[in-house]
Amino acid sequence: MKTAVVVMSKHHGNTRKLVDAIAREHEITVIDAGANSSTDLSGYDCIGFASGIAYGKFYKQIGDIIENDLPSGKKVFFLYTCARNDKDFAAHEREQAQKKGCKVLGVYGCSGFNTYSVLKLIGGINKGHPDESELRGAVDFFAALPIGEGGK
Repeated sequence: MKTAVVVMSKHHGNTRKLVDAIAREHEITVIDAGANSSTDLSGYDCIGFASGIAYGKFYKQIGDIIENDLPSGKKVFFLYTCARNDKDFAAHEREQAQKKGCKVLGVYGCSGFNTYSVLKLIGGINKGHPDESELRGAVDFFAALPIGEGGK
């Protein structure tokens, strides 16, 4: 099964670290959401959306791709890193994908190093995150998705 992960990782590259960890062990196509104004996802059977969280939401670029470029009926999953992992930050994106008839396979979120706004004054929070166990968690999450042999 041909799999792509569309990623937007601005702040410290936290979310990109999750995607890179998965890509080291599984055959996936990584698509940078910030590099393209439109993204052709029609050739993929399964599509992941990976984002940092800003103001409690996925980055706008990811939402725009889901709205404008996600073909109906695809299998999808979501990855994110955030300052405080206390809720499902992918809820809105999951709903948007489901409105297109997509099957949501799962969501993986973890802490990410954050120095945004006033946090910069104290050196940030979640230093060292995502850590090795969180990276392993992302890889294990992906490997467990029902998409065939680890995304191949």
